[in-house]
Amino acid sequence: MNATVQIQEELQMTATLQAQQTVVETLNREQANALVAYLNYKKYHWLTYGPLFRDLHLLFEEQGNAVFAMIDELAERSLMLDGSPVADPADYLPTATLRPSTGQLSVRDMLGEAVASHELIIQEMHQDAELAAEAGDIGTADLYTRLVQTHQKHRWFLKELLKKGDGLVS
Repeated sequence: MNATVQIQEELQMTATLQAQQTVVETLNREQANALVAYLNYKKYHWLTYGPLFRDLHLLFEEQGNAVFAMIDELAERSLMLDGSPVADPADYLPTATLRPSTGQLSVRDMLGEAVASHELIIQEMHQDAELAAEAGDIGTADLYTRLVQTHQKHRWFLKELLKKGDGLVS
């Protein structure tokens, strides 16, 4: 093998490893975002009130559980790529782009905050799916595509509650 071919192969391998590391970084961010979203959902689940209490209490629980299941999928995908998932609890908040919910919120504010969380995650996962596809990682691109659909459905349900204008969401 001549030196030029060997250098080209080494450069290609380095580029592939860098692309793979970038994909793992996106997986870690989305794993951290999923945990923050889950904890926010638990807050809404516990603190919701009003005439739609039962429905919202159950909806927040259902959507939170779906988001919680994503944490393991994202972490295991990192491992499949020979990366490391976010494992230390102290590393979750600095890794996440989604911020934890704070303070007392009205039901309307809980719903709005949840919608905004989904919008951020959907936007990032669209970008992350493209990045994974460009890196030749169709498995991660497919994972993001599937998870985006769940987030879009959750966002839709929440937005429906906000747009009715029937005075039930305070």
